[in-house]
Amino acid sequence: MSKSVKRVEIAAQTIGLDVKIEKMPESTRTAMDAASACGCSVGQIVKSMIFEGSETGNLKLLLVSGDHNVDLTKAKELFGEPLVKADPKRVRAETGFAIGGVSPIGHLSEIETWMDAVLLDHGVVWAAAGTPNAVFCIAPHSLKKATQAELFQIG
Repeated sequence: MSKSVKRVEIAAQTIGLDVKIEKMPESTRTAMDAASACGCSVGQIVKSMIFEGSETGNLKLLLVSGDHNVDLTKAKELFGEPLVKADPKRVRAETGFAIGGVSPIGHLSEIETWMDAVLLDHGVVWAAAGTPNAVFCIAPHSLKKATQAELFQIG
């Protein structure tokens, strides 16, 4: 088990989440790949996307439904400031995860988190667990509580 996956497992235990991390035989790097591997709809996949606030410089984690895209032209009204793509090296340094395996939990430092409200429409969702082929299943309300995420709506 990789250090990143172990960190997610420990974080889940620490905050009282009963999740089982599953290692998939193939990559779950894209939402479509993840849905296929997990046997669920693309909408049940949680894309953990890291952006940088262009005014504050703070990283923001957006937990986005697999069938949604973030319109950065609306970022200021949704998240309080314009957003730009975060540098992958900074993402790795501050979260401990490489892009493609960023988990919603287990980061090296606290990060402001936002959650796509449509994820709450599902009984369970699937999120990355630290590597491109590790995932875990969780009730979306539990994920929201665990990450202390604020809700946002796309569209």
